[in-house]
Amino acid sequence: MLPRLGQYMGSNHHHFWIKSWIPILAVLNLALVFFDLTYLSARSLYLQMMPSLVQAYDPVKGIHPHPETQRYLETVAIFESQVAQTGVESLEAQASLAKLRSYSKLLIQDNPFSKNDNAILETIKQNLRSRTGAKSSFVAFDRFWSQDYLAQTDWQSEIEFWNKQIRPLMDANYYRQVNRFGYTVNYFWLIDLPFIIIFAVDFVIQNRAIRRDHPELSWLESALRRWYDLFLLIPIWRWLRVIPVTIRLNQVGLLNLRPLEAEARRDFAIGFAKKLTEVVGIQAIDQIQAAIRRGDVMQWLLYPELGRDYVQVNDRNEIKTIITRIADIVIYQVLPQIQPELEIFIHYTLQHTFDRLPGYRQLRYVPGISNLPKQTTRRLTKDLSKHAYQSLVRIWEDPEIAEITTQLAQSFRDTLAAELQKKHNTQEIEELLIDMLEEIKINYIREIAEAKIEQIVDEAEQFHRRVKT
Repeated sequence: MLPRLGQYMGSNHHHFWIKSWIPILAVLNLALVFFDLTYLSARSLYLQMMPSLVQAYDPVKGIHPHPETQRYLETVAIFESQVAQTGVESLEAQASLAKLRSYSKLLIQDNPFSKNDNAILETIKQNLRSRTGAKSSFVAFDRFWSQDYLAQTDWQSEIEFWNKQIRPLMDANYYRQVNRFGYTVNYFWLIDLPFIIIFAVDFVIQNRAIRRDHPELSWLESALRRWYDLFLLIPIWRWLRVIPVTIRLNQVGLLNLRPLEAEARRDFAIGFAKKLTEVVGIQAIDQIQAAIRRGDVMQWLLYPELGRDYVQVNDRNEIKTIITRIADIVIYQVLPQIQPELEIFIHYTLQHTFDRLPGYRQLRYVPGISNLPKQTTRRLTKDLSKHAYQSLVRIWEDPEIAEITTQLAQSFRDTLAAELQKKHNTQEIEELLIDMLEEIKINYIREIAEAKIEQIVDEAEQFHRRVKT
């Protein structure tokens, strides 16, 4: 069992490296790309820490030592050798000092550092002014390369200062070779070309695999399935290769982008939900306001069957049906349940009416008939409530009454419509409805802004986690 397990693990490990070698190669290529992009700005640092690297990579960028600063440094080296052999006061040393003073003036006037880093010359001049105590850069150079100054201050210490503080700054200066088209030379494409060829071969293999699994796709459609790999084949804007490198590393498990993807989806969902809710709500309210301004709402409420663009679902007047249904509920369900309370109300009304009749109060004091008014009132109350309810049911179920009720409702509707169509009534009602909807819209947006959409999204994510588990 253990040998089989070892064989299985070894097979998975081998398969993992087969899948991962292209992403790892892409990471190496991306590192070279960023090194090339940042080489010029970091060249002075590389020159101090890894001079052999600069010496090897300068030809790739077409970099050569600047002739003016190189001539200056060579003259300093000759002077240093002469002084070590014959001293500062020799004729050879004086001739070299004169050349250095002349070259210094040209250095300040021409500024051969301007195309690379103008701050280098300013740093050199500042260091020399501080070293010699001169206020002018011309005076500082002349004083530093003078026989009297070097003799008084110990020329060895001054040459040591030069080699440590000034020479590295001058060594960093360079000029770039220009081709016949006027562009600076850059041979990085020769380093990048083998990577592009490998990536192109891999892209073709992946494309053929996709078309084998999905024969219905065209070559272009299958290529777009791996759109991000196209950045590996483009010889310009190479920094965009960070996109396919990141995706590839995530696919093989060398980089975990799931937390980032989840957070991006969450932020997108929150923003999209807010905007969508606002747009849908405002659009619905705006349509209702527009319908009120056109008078469609009044027409729909009073004459829904006349709306040419209005879609009827069940071929019936919903308003009439609703009113009929409410009346049925009131007559057959509500009134029987409240009949005791209704009898109390009628009894109180009759009693109050009898109390106001002339001579009724005196009857209550006549022996034998004092209880007659109360009995009469109770019997009358029951009869009235019973017969009134039975009459109401018969009337409601009578077809002729139904026709009369329909005519009454039609007359009521026509009269109401006529009154509502009067300009002052219609205008006032429409203004009130539009203002009410405007208030609803403002408060709706405020409630959305104050709503904790993030909590809703979190609840949705928790729900999906529970479903998966």
